[in-house]
Amino acid sequence: MSDAAVTKSPSTEGRFGHAMLKVDGLRRYFDVSAPWLNRVIARQPRQILKAVDGIDFEIARGETFGLVGESGCGKSTVARLIVGLHGPTDGSITLEGRNIAGLTRRQMAPMRRRLQMIFQDPYASLNPRWRVRDIIAEPIRAFELVSGDQAIATRVGELLTFVGLNPLDGEKFPHEFSGGQRQRISIARALASEPEFLVCDEPTSALDVSVQAQILNLMKDLQRELGLTYLFISHNLAVVYHISDRVGVMYLGKLVEVAPSKTLFTTPRHPYTRMLLDTIPDLDMTGRERMPVAGEVPNPITPPPGCSFHPRCPFANDRCRVEVPKALPVAGGATVACHGVEEGRVPSGPILAPPPKPDGVASVHG
Repeated sequence: MSDAAVTKSPSTEGRFGHAMLKVDGLRRYFDVSAPWLNRVIARQPRQILKAVDGIDFEIARGETFGLVGESGCGKSTVARLIVGLHGPTDGSITLEGRNIAGLTRRQMAPMRRRLQMIFQDPYASLNPRWRVRDIIAEPIRAFELVSGDQAIATRVGELLTFVGLNPLDGEKFPHEFSGGQRQRISIARALASEPEFLVCDEPTSALDVSVQAQILNLMKDLQRELGLTYLFISHNLAVVYHISDRVGVMYLGKLVEVAPSKTLFTTPRHPYTRMLLDTIPDLDMTGRERMPVAGEVPNPITPPPGCSFHPRCPFANDRCRVEVPKALPVAGGATVACHGVEEGRVPSGPILAPPPKPDGVASVHG
């Protein structure tokens, strides 16, 4: 298990049940080297991109776990690792007691019914040559959930109705729908296998604001009615706050802070988390001092030694430049991987107001 990984938070206990998904020491490295002959001629070493570099978290049944971070931090790679689109370089992914990391396609087949994914782009995730009825029916046929063409057609109509569409829409092609309607079709397809766990990879980022609210409210309604568990990935901090129960913050392939949503957004501890929250507009104009956004995300092929955030951190010292921080529990049920927090060099504030609720979005926090 990585020293920089965030340990399991005790906040998964309480109103949620036992941990449904556990991720331990998960790593995924990509070889992005030039071809062998080119490297020999240019005398260049192999280049390894550390997309996910040793992370740990767990998600309780019925919980929504948010994952945030800047572009390129590894969020989408985590999603693809969990559903088996990528195999891990190291680590384990345990679903209800079974390690599904690195399973073959045949071994993974029985688990795919329980794990489904909603992709970011509704324009690219649907087959343009298939009618909607066939797109939604594919998981039903693959898992042999219903037999007979008439029974399958009835089930497809039920799923379309469930996501707010008309059963007659099944005769149309994806290009005949708007972006929000396409995402509803994607959700219906994901629900067709009767899953327990949904990985949502920025499911609303390609949609207009008003449509985002409709999709997010639909997802919360489905979670209440079907008892679903979500891994919700997004770069929209206000959406993450209002839909998530707990949030993990990723930076350069590592988790730097995990906390209950209210705790993380009102009393952030890690300097990177505070920097992210300072990008949310202060609509109340409180005049609070903000931490300026400095520098850019380093190259993941050659990450900085020690704490990967130290080149951008105003609280960094010599220890941060050489030693990888360990995740330690702090007040509020959070865990933080930061030498400055451990040593008391990072102030415990600021106390922030929760981000404003996006128009039309029903919050889990009331």
